[in-house]
Amino acid sequence: MAVSPLTDPLAVTPPETRELLRRLELDVTRRLDGLLHGDHRGLVPGHGSELGETRRYAPGDDVRRIDWNVSARLQEPHIRQTIAERELQTWLVVDRSPRIDFGTTGAEKRQLALAAAAAVGFLTNRDGNQIGALFAGPPALGGRVLVPPKGSRRHFLSILSDIAATPRADGAGVTDLGSALARLASVSRRRGLVVVISDFLVAPGWEDPMRILGQRHDVLAIQVTDPRERELPDVGVVVLRDPATGREHEVATHKRSVRERFAAAAAERQERLETQLRLARIDHLALSTDRAWLDDLVRFVALRKARLAAVGRR
Repeated sequence: MAVSPLTDPLAVTPPETRELLRRLELDVTRRLDGLLHGDHRGLVPGHGSELGETRRYAPGDDVRRIDWNVSARLQEPHIRQTIAERELQTWLVVDRSPRIDFGTTGAEKRQLALAAAAAVGFLTNRDGNQIGALFAGPPALGGRVLVPPKGSRRHFLSILSDIAATPRADGAGVTDLGSALARLASVSRRRGLVVVISDFLVAPGWEDPMRILGQRHDVLAIQVTDPRERELPDVGVVVLRDPATGREHEVATHKRSVRERFAAAAAERQERLETQLRLARIDHLALSTDRAWLDDLVRFVALRKARLAAVGRR
């Protein structure tokens, strides 16, 4: 499939941003178009809302798809298969907290967030599909918060431009991801794809709204991380500053006990996040500033597609 360059981008988009988006599109489509074969279900191949045939329930099937009328009539559990909708509506929920402006390996988490949003959009914003966005961040950042879904390329580029232009606002405050997800649940009535892009270093309260979204939509959580959030290097006594709150802490990284406690707390936080997403049946993709994000995305798509195909063959 030939890839057309970005044409007629928004006049307010800086040239360097246009070039960045052009490179992202080329990278994403070259690596994934052959894998997806033009089917939006390849990215997060969930179930559409059009009813299909029934089949016998198998272990591992989503119990929410059980057709109780057919099961009662046949005296055996059956699920109702669904057909992917012809047009897909995608929502991007993008964390714009100052904590995203962090990176220690030559890249920042905000760059991963932009790359993830671009990848989702370039792969789904075609054939009449629509894409919208909800920006979750402290009010001090200003700018657009809710962008209704539309199908034009120019509309999608404007969303990416907003993400790329997120101002750096040290100490602006934390992200209320829970409120953002609850708001999206109230406005996204049509079943579709919801992609939540965040480092998930946010206040509790997002878990229930995320679960509620998962009952109506296919939901993908893309976590952007940095290795220094998982373990501390031995660099003596350092002052660490929380970019969201501005609070500073002196940390004695030369002490092994400090580094071990930090790593243990980070591992526990990550395990808790993964457990919460798994219980809510939310797909999870972790991207890190010290890894090739596109390789992680390709592996995720391939594994997800193969898993769904295996379920469909049962």
